[in-house]
Amino acid sequence: MKDLMWTYLMHLGTNMWGQEGEEGALAAYHDHLTTEDDVWRETIDFLPACGFNTVLIDVGDAIVYESHPEINIAGAWSKDKLKKELDRMRAMGLTPIPKLNFSASHDAWLKEYSFMISTGAYYRVVEDLIKEVAEAFGYPAYFHLGMDEEVDRYISKKRMTILRPNRIWWHDVNFMFGVCDAVGARPWVWADKCWYEPEEFTAQMSKQALISNFWYNSMSKKPDGSYKIYQTETYRILERAGFDQVPTCSTFEGYWKSAELTLQMGKTEIAPERLKGYMTAPWWPAHDECRYGLKSDAYVFRCAKELVYPQTDKT
Repeated sequence: MKDLMWTYLMHLGTNMWGQEGEEGALAAYHDHLTTEDDVWRETIDFLPACGFNTVLIDVGDAIVYESHPEINIAGAWSKDKLKKELDRMRAMGLTPIPKLNFSASHDAWLKEYSFMISTGAYYRVVEDLIKEVAEAFGYPAYFHLGMDEEVDRYISKKRMTILRPNRIWWHDVNFMFGVCDAVGARPWVWADKCWYEPEEFTAQMSKQALISNFWYNSMSKKPDGSYKIYQTETYRILERAGFDQVPTCSTFEGYWKSAELTLQMGKTEIAPERLKGYMTAPWWPAHDECRYGLKSDAYVFRCAKELVYPQTDKT
């Protein structure tokens, strides 16, 4: 199983949730980069010992964009700083993969363009940023586009609500896939749209995409063997439809068996040729008060990996 991606999601940018000027947001918007370099480096340095070989980096507005400087925030990393860190990670055996979340519920980092979704200006910005980030990452094999949680429950309390109808959502996703193809990257997206519209998702989603379903709690089953919760049954729906998957776990909600159950599920439910790896998503920013949460999530994943995949190398 050495070819699997053992992936850790790390947030370089954090302006994904609360909009600028919004009160009571799930996560506050900041006009400056809040990532602390020492916490970032300490976390990254810990990952090889936990068996990770891939880091998915949520970039957002955390780097200085040349194509759209109007997005830039104070303290954002220069391209030179980013590339040096990516080279350092590669020297440690870690493959960095970029993530730009273009979901309408997680795109505060786009500033004014988050209110221009599905317009000509929006498409130009999306294309420019994907191309610029792909170049900065040395044209990676994958590019994560987010696209999760674009439903009423996640955006209804924002100061301005934008929700793409299905036809437009699919148009925009396919547009992004085309840009990824142009830079030689396979698109990667979250699977939660499949929770609500499984038949449409399996019919409309391109097999070109790598899919990450996620569930961070119990995976209990009914007497007939089906999963009690549709979020976990989605893994089987995706498998039956023939999608490549990277199942995702987390300790963020306090359920410490999430990684173990996710790895067991993937090993038994997903065909080896379609199981491309696993990911853990701690969802903690690189702040001093979160440094142990970040490392704890990585260590729990390591323990689960050694339990479920004991034949893999222990590093």
